[in-house]
Amino acid sequence: MKRSALETLLLSQPHAQESYPFGEQWQVFKAKGKIFAIVAEREKRLSVNLKCDPIEAQMLRDIFPEVTAGYHMNKRHWNTVHLDGELPPGEIARMVEHSWQQVIRKLKKTDRQQLTLLTARRKDQL
Repeated sequence: MKRSALETLLLSQPHAQESYPFGEQWQVFKAKGKIFAIVAEREKRLSVNLKCDPIEAQMLRDIFPEVTAGYHMNKRHWNTVHLDGELPPGEIARMVEHSWQQVIRKLKKTDRQQLTLLTARRKDQL
C-alpha cells in the first residue's frame, strides 16, 4: 500500500486528525485526541503502528511476517505493520478500523456514542 492510500484510509475514520507532535518523520493520527495510528518511514520501509487487542496482536504477528511488535510502543497493545510486503489492502483496512475502535472504546460515554453514531451513518451510506 502506498502512503497516500494509507493516509486516505486513516483520515476516513470519523473525527480522525493528523499531526506531527514527535517531529516531521512521525505522522500521527488521532480520534478525539487519542492516537490510533503512527506512520513512519524507517530504513526506507513504510510502516504504521496500530493499536490492537493483545490476543489479536499476537495472532496477527504469527500469521503475517509484515506485522511485528509495536516499534517504540507498548508491545502488548500495539503492532507495527510494514506496508512493503504481501499484506492484502483489505486486511490493512480491517486493522486500521480495529485500531480506531480500540481507541474510541476508552473514550467518555458521550464521545463514544457520538463516534459510534457517525460510524453507523457512514456504513449506511456505503
